[in-house]
Amino acid sequence: MAEQPSMNITLDGVPRQVTPGTTGTELFETDREVVAMRVDGEPWDLSRQLPAGAAVEPITLSSPTGLEILRHSCTHVMAQAVQEVFPEVNLGIGPFITDGFYYDFGGIDAVTPELLREIEKRMKRIVKEGQTFRRRDISEQEGRAELADQPYKLELITTKGQGAEASASVEVGAGGLTIYDNVRRDGTVAWKDLCRGPHLPSTRHIGQGFALTKFSSAYWKGDQNGDSLQRIYGTAWASKEDLKAYQERLKEAERRDHRRLGAELDLFSFPEELGAGLPVFHPKGGVLKRVMEDYVRQAHVDNGFLYVGTPHISREGLFHTSGHLPYYADGMFPPMDDDGQAYYLKAMNCPMHNLIFKSRGRSYRELPLRFFEFGTVYRNEKSGVLQGLTRVRSITQDDSHSYCTPEQAPDEVRHLLSFVLTLLADFGLDDFYLEVSTRDEDGRKKEKFIGTDEQWDSATRILEEIAQQCAAEHGLQVVADPGGAAFYGPKISVQAKDAIGRTWQMSTVQYDFNQPERFGLEYTAADGSHQRPVMIHAAKFGALERFIGVLTEHYAGAFPAWLAPVQVRLVPVAEAFDGYVDEVAAQLRAQGLRVETDHSDDRFGKKIRNAAKDKVPFTLIAGGEDVEAGAVSFRFRDGSQANGVPVAQAVAHIARVVAERVNDPAGEKLSRD
Repeated sequence: MAEQPSMNITLDGVPRQVTPGTTGTELFETDREVVAMRVDGEPWDLSRQLPAGAAVEPITLSSPTGLEILRHSCTHVMAQAVQEVFPEVNLGIGPFITDGFYYDFGGIDAVTPELLREIEKRMKRIVKEGQTFRRRDISEQEGRAELADQPYKLELITTKGQGAEASASVEVGAGGLTIYDNVRRDGTVAWKDLCRGPHLPSTRHIGQGFALTKFSSAYWKGDQNGDSLQRIYGTAWASKEDLKAYQERLKEAERRDHRRLGAELDLFSFPEELGAGLPVFHPKGGVLKRVMEDYVRQAHVDNGFLYVGTPHISREGLFHTSGHLPYYADGMFPPMDDDGQAYYLKAMNCPMHNLIFKSRGRSYRELPLRFFEFGTVYRNEKSGVLQGLTRVRSITQDDSHSYCTPEQAPDEVRHLLSFVLTLLADFGLDDFYLEVSTRDEDGRKKEKFIGTDEQWDSATRILEEIAQQCAAEHGLQVVADPGGAAFYGPKISVQAKDAIGRTWQMSTVQYDFNQPERFGLEYTAADGSHQRPVMIHAAKFGALERFIGVLTEHYAGAFPAWLAPVQVRLVPVAEAFDGYVDEVAAQLRAQGLRVETDHSDDRFGKKIRNAAKDKVPFTLIAGGEDVEAGAVSFRFRDGSQANGVPVAQAVAHIARVVAERVNDPAGEKLSRD
């Protein structure tokens, strides 16, 4: 009997022999959790045949890559359902996105909630039917013939899938194109799309963990001069339970939305008269902003930073010297003309800090020299990406620049990271990971970056080593971000999770070998020679406005007592006790506490409800028995109460909680031991 031919592959790093022509479906036939595979690092459909020598890894539905494949498969099911309703639809593109997916459609009616429900109903039927996703390699000519009635698909073929969105939807290679068919059980094609894949083996794998979420208008390829389309969004998860958990997270996120809370708590607003992305802080928001600024300013001073100040505008030439023009021109507002001289609103503080460094001779004995500024900068953000305080056009940066010798640079980066983590933890954020942003791995698009390969390699090595050391010391994870560096050097960013698990980019530490060269910065070394310093940028919150937005959502508006705009509200049970609560308020104010007394005409019960609605940390109540005993009753934010607390003890407790900057609500409670 002839010996069965075989070929070698590796499965999860373990050598294995399989029959030539073996598919992923056959390789993983006993593992129902596997929905795709990674072949030599690239995600593939299970139905594809394995090449000899391939390194193969399974992809499960609940893995990050598995969820992306699930969501992209959902776009095909959704588009099929839409085409069932509107046979003449012009199909756009349908990528997966964070937590979900969308697809753009032309030539259909305006989407309504009723239509959304109808499309979702049809999707459920397609899922239940168990259609398979079949990949086909075709030539460009065949693609044009098959999709002759789809103008957007023909354009994608013509442009070879150029553009970020298009390239996610079309595979163009030496062999031509790929099309995916949705195939019914009887073998007929229910629907097809130009797509790079991969996809799930069958629509049944989508299960019940998906839902359509919203709809909006969109432009073809994001071009406002292009066709107006209807965009339908959805979300998809590995199970119905995961979907429900996600929907609950959305509800909680809505409850914590800082834009709503900002209005309810009278913290800030966005007047239309000013223009989009330009917030104003009301008195209570102003208190919150000032407390944060004062604390952070003092923390910088304590860590060896020197406070400086710079103007809001500058001549155009400064930003050419720094290299920001033309690299960052799109992020800056158009210049102003002053008798033929162009002036720009500053979008960053670093060029002006360089001028301060250069204002006189510097010695190695001064280094590291650390400049710090709460500098307001202006970014010409597109209106479509503005989002409350978390994406604005007027930005207050807690910005610092350290000038040091090359030998000092590693320790300075280490110092900055330690400072950053401590500062964020002081505000109640303590769940982090570190992201190291570099040039892209294979050196493509080098025109985006300034500097030599040697400079980039040296700076990147320093940041990667320090990030790993810091991560080991603090028990953190390090994540690579190829291609995410600033044009002048690599960076480490601190990604912080809030109370409901969302990740926010907070602090950044950036290594800059470019600007010292461009500005001709020098210091006198110990041997009398003139040397070039290394410049390290650091923003601890990134933007104060954004950090306030993040903290508002992290605490759901119930700020710790030390941050709260109003720390104590006194409520008399009746008008007869107004004088007594005023006396207590005076004692609290003498301790530097922020106090309000409610002498309004509202009934007592409403006053208590108002204090709870305003999320005041401590509500002190005084009635007849309290006056007689020289006491007050505490009402805490969770609704619990401690009665008959002597005034001196009450004042001391609140003063202690504020002075110790307690962030845990449990720490605000009064111990009666």
